Amino acid sequence: MASTACFLHHHAASTTATRTPSQCVGPSTRPTQITCKAQKQPEDEPNNALSRRLALGVLIGGAALSSRASPADAAYGEAANVFGKPKTNTDFFAVNGEGFKILVPSKWNPSREVEYPGQVLRYEDNFDANSNVTVMVTSTDKKSIKEFGAPEAFLSQVDYLLGKQAYFGKTASEGGFDPDVVATANILDTAEPVVGGKDYYSISVLTRTADGDEGGKHLVVTATVSDGKLYICKAQAGDKRWFKGARKFVESTASSFNVA
Repeated sequence: MASTACFLHHHAASTTATRTPSQCVGPSTRPTQITCKAQKQPEDEPNNALSRRLALGVLIGGAALSSRASPADAAYGEAANVFGKPKTNTDFFAVNGEGFKILVPSKWNPSREVEYPGQVLRYEDNFDANSNVTVMVTSTDKKSIKEFGAPEAFLSQVDYLLGKQAYFGKTASEGGFDPDVVATANILDTAEPVVGGKDYYSISVLTRTADGDEGGKHLVVTATVSDGKLYICKAQAGDKRWFKGARKFVESTASSFNVA
């Protein structure tokens, strides 16, 4: 009859029997490939068909073993990717505007509210309108964002993004505010990345008001100049929500802003 012989191959070409922490005693070639051969026995010809079926079955089983999917990877708090396919990021969706692209949090919806000159896009959180993103496009005679000066100088020229003090009456010095001042803005960080050959400004700001609404607002302003136009993206969230997870969405949205 025919018999089935299976050989386990290892990576090393050496035939010397040695033992290491990752090898078994015996010939060493590739460890994950199984080769099966049907060996014919002349004295038992009627059983050849059965032997071939057995060899084929072992071969298929070995192939399944060698092509086994790698273990699913999952970060803390995420569902395991049990099918071995790339996990889709469902936290954001892409928006293509006229001359720009941006990723918007999936739980934010379009808004018709217009706050600023040249505003072409606004999305806001379903549950809190203070968490939102806006994009403004206006004409400029500048060739680069750097022609506006340093990031701080640029921000002073578009300070309408931070909101204007609406109350100008007399107030006492309370809550860290100077007398007669009911709103402040502090620059926390600035960056000047170059993306696709274009200079960008990224400015992180904390604004506070005397009424203590949410402890203030965190804003990230991203801006660049392209083809005679000034592109500005402003993403923001209230201070309380910022530290409860909104920071991830605001910063990711602002950093995704890209001008063609």
